[in-house]
Amino acid sequence: MKRKKRRVENTMEIQMTPMIDMVFLLLVFFMVTSKPIKPEADISIALPGEVSQEEVLDIPDEQRVIILESGQVVLNEQVLGTPDDIGLSELVKVLRRFKLAAERNRAEALVTLAPEDEVKHQRIVDVLNACAIAEIKGVTFAAGSGDGDNGGGGQ
Repeated sequence: MKRKKRRVENTMEIQMTPMIDMVFLLLVFFMVTSKPIKPEADISIALPGEVSQEEVLDIPDEQRVIILESGQVVLNEQVLGTPDDIGLSELVKVLRRFKLAAERNRAEALVTLAPEDEVKHQRIVDVLNACAIAEIKGVTFAAGSGDGDNGGGGQ
């Protein structure tokens, strides 16, 4: 029988001590050369926010929308948009601001429609749609027409 010869293997060894020394040297180098960052808490910043009101402000209870025979919409004596404006974007903006102010004042947003006698029904529906877009649920019709006579303007 043959005997197996033992081979002498040359094993390479890596010395870990110099590597660890280099890592610590690099760590110290980067710690010394880095600049400390100023904390952002030193910068004073005031963010806007909502303040709840303790006392109730006196705002109008309701908005009065008069719809003229020509189709023109008048909100509290202010003419808004044109008669052919179906979306009534200006009216929607004003009504949204009114609803927000009423909510902050802990009041219900009310709108009274006062169409003239000969107004087309579609124009009244356009104004009602604008109120719905502004999320105003308290919509009523005036007892008389927008002119002040008792001519049954609430079609």
